[in-house]
Amino acid sequence: MTLALYMDHHVSAAISEGLKRRGIDVLTAREDGFDRRPDAEILERATELGRVVFTQDVDFLVLVDRWLAIGRPFGGVVFAHQLKTTIGQCVTDLEIVCRVLTVEDVANQLIRLPL
Repeated sequence: MTLALYMDHHVSAAISEGLKRRGIDVLTAREDGFDRRPDAEILERATELGRVVFTQDVDFLVLVDRWLAIGRPFGGVVFAHQLKTTIGQCVTDLEIVCRVLTVEDVANQLIRLPL
């Protein structure tokens, strides 16, 4: 079973659409009505839904560090810097992450792209 992704509102729609065309389960914060919510609520929501957050928002890195420091569990975060990865690279690397890793592999983890 592939990992399901929850796309932060900072992510290009082209990445979400590219992944959906490849058969990856993607839910965007916008589709879920969470596009105006703070990062912590987005991470809570994704964890509640059993999804891994994909973001290109550097503020998420601070949030993940804070949650790791206090031992607060979360479903995992994948991060790619907007200026250091292309849309195609994100789609390819995220597909690999989703097809190879399990929920247990990514729980409470930060994965950085490119791979």
